[in-house]
Amino acid sequence: MKVRIKFSKYGSMKFIGHLDVMRYFQKAIRRAGIDIAFTEGLSPHMIMSFAAPLGVGITSDGEYMDIELRTAPSSREIMDALNRTACEGILVTGVYQIPEGKANKAMTLVAAADYTLRFRKGYAPKGDWQSGISHFYASKSIQVLKKTKKSEKEVDIRPMIYEMSVHSGTVSLKLAAGSAANLKPELVMDAYLKSIGIEPQPFAYEIHRCELYADLGQGQKRKLVPLAELGEDIPGEAKDERR
Repeated sequence: MKVRIKFSKYGSMKFIGHLDVMRYFQKAIRRAGIDIAFTEGLSPHMIMSFAAPLGVGITSDGEYMDIELRTAPSSREIMDALNRTACEGILVTGVYQIPEGKANKAMTLVAAADYTLRFRKGYAPKGDWQSGISHFYASKSIQVLKKTKKSEKEVDIRPMIYEMSVHSGTVSLKLAAGSAANLKPELVMDAYLKSIGIEPQPFAYEIHRCELYADLGQGQKRKLVPLAELGEDIPGEAKDERR
């Protein structure tokens, strides 16, 4: 049985990198007594994958991990068992059974993400920096210098910004995410500040990822659906399908 687990990452755990989060869940699953499936061969490991690794320093309520189970009790029992073994800063908030098949893996489905962004205490620009956001979002093209490991090039990021607004000093963003296109919220905010004549400062933002989405639309028409909605609750104990 393929299962999708949704979890939050907050507090000091935001400074823990992706590989450490993976190791954390490997240990938590063992402690919780979850009957997870393993790969075959000389060096078996848990069948586990993550939707979109979160950057260090970012909190989130919308993280997803896919695992394969040999047997499974209800969604509530799995969630409670994992949370009983959890450390502060990681909280499992949902467990869903998902259809079989590689095309249904969370890491291949991710197409967009919601973020909130605010300035750390003492880093907010002076004056009215918020009023220009609607004009910035209405731009037909936003050219930025995007750096990669090997090079840097000018990219139009406007097609990757699906929503952008501000309320009481908090900027809300819906951005492209995943393997096809991926846009970081700090890059968008830096571009906005530069457009109004403000030089961005390093480490000035507090960023929170709220949700990850799959795109079920056809052609150019987007239909963004939270990854959790692609699965369903496990009502009770399931039989071992691998025997």
